[in-house]
Amino acid sequence: MRIGDAAGKAGLTPRALRYYEEQGLVAARRTPSGHRVYGPDEVRRLRTVRELLEAGLTVSDLRTLAPLLDAMPGRDAPGLLRDGGPGPQRAVEHVARRRLDDLDARIERLVQLRERLAAQLGAPARAPGRVAPYEGTLRE
Repeated sequence: MRIGDAAGKAGLTPRALRYYEEQGLVAARRTPSGHRVYGPDEVRRLRTVRELLEAGLTVSDLRTLAPLLDAMPGRDAPGLLRDGGPGPQRAVEHVARRRLDDLDARIERLVQLRERLAAQLGAPARAPGRVAPYEGTLRE
């Protein structure tokens, strides 16, 4: 199938599909005229890529997993992330846990920045577990 059909079946745009191909996450066969052609295996792989990205992994994370993507069972990303079984699932879980640690660190840095800025503006501190929106006015 051509790029538009494959992208549609995978829930992507053709532009996203081309990008994932550039990043080494999927490979297309080419017709003699140079058109990309995708089969069911590539569409399944693209769905896996999309689901893992939607779950919070990055393209960089997936590049490290690229050799394993075809060995992953055809199911939703949460199942892949929770499985922790042998082989590819364990590798995915490891990468996902590393990404989660990175997100937690980023959130903590952002909370600290927000609290410093709020203090400079005289805005209220955040409630535990919640970032209070700034309700003042900005002066230019």
